[in-house]
Amino acid sequence: MSVEKILEINNLSKNYGSLQAVRDISFTVNKGEVYGILGPNGSGKTTTLAVILGVLNANGGDFKWFGKPLQKETRQRIGALIETPNFYPYLTLFENLQIAAKIKNASEESINNALGTANLLKRKHTNYGNLSLGMKQRMAIASVLIGDPDVLVLDEPTNGLDPEGFAEVRNIIQSQASKGKTIILASHILDEVEKVCSHVAILKSGELIANGRVGELLTSEDIVYVQSENQDELFALLQFAEMVSRVSRIEDDITVVLKKPFTPVELNKFCSEKGFVLSKIMLRKQSLEAQFLELVK
Repeated sequence: MSVEKILEINNLSKNYGSLQAVRDISFTVNKGEVYGILGPNGSGKTTTLAVILGVLNANGGDFKWFGKPLQKETRQRIGALIETPNFYPYLTLFENLQIAAKIKNASEESINNALGTANLLKRKHTNYGNLSLGMKQRMAIASVLIGDPDVLVLDEPTNGLDPEGFAEVRNIIQSQASKGKTIILASHILDEVEKVCSHVAILKSGELIANGRVGELLTSEDIVYVQSENQDELFALLQFAEMVSRVSRIEDDITVVLKKPFTPVELNKFCSEKGFVLSKIMLRKQSLEAQFLELVK
């Protein structure tokens, strides 16, 4: 079964004068994926989104939506939130979204559906200015949902929210993903990407340094640190051991990542049988955060 490509980015570059904001980025987002663009602030995430949405012009490379250049018909299939939308504080939520619906040629039923998805339907007659920060963020997402777009593009949707607000926005994203929508989400928060995304592209200083499935790129592997009197011979042995997935050296230690379901006890026994007495064997669980920091170092 062929995979439908929603967004293809090829060698995309954007600079502001002498500042290279994005350099030769390429990746593909397929139908139904929740694709995270992850990186620290200033890594080029927002610039990339602004270019693919036609807000900024690229200096190099190109991109396609649904196999075509960006055009009016394409835009109607995309709901985007790059910056906080300007809502009128003295209008109700429903009245504010009526304006968005007119721009998108969407029905009033679409407004109620969007407010319902964002868990704001009971507040539809509340003035926007009376909302909490978390509600305002959900209102911003409701405006993206007007017209029931196929693709949602969200830039830092949980920025500034408390854990409860974070969870509410995450639930909205997951509910939309369960309906088969494609979601592109830019974030500098590792936890956000890990919890909601199926795929991730990691940016650093405007360059793509890794991309792929979240489970493959951001796996919290356990690392075993070992030492013996004969480190060089032990390192050579472990490089070809059946139970070892990866081995490297850090200062005085040999670090070992074991294949599942092998344990440090079995590693110790293996080394002993081969004539190596381990003077040190220590298990350290590696956090996702440590791996992310290692990638963007």
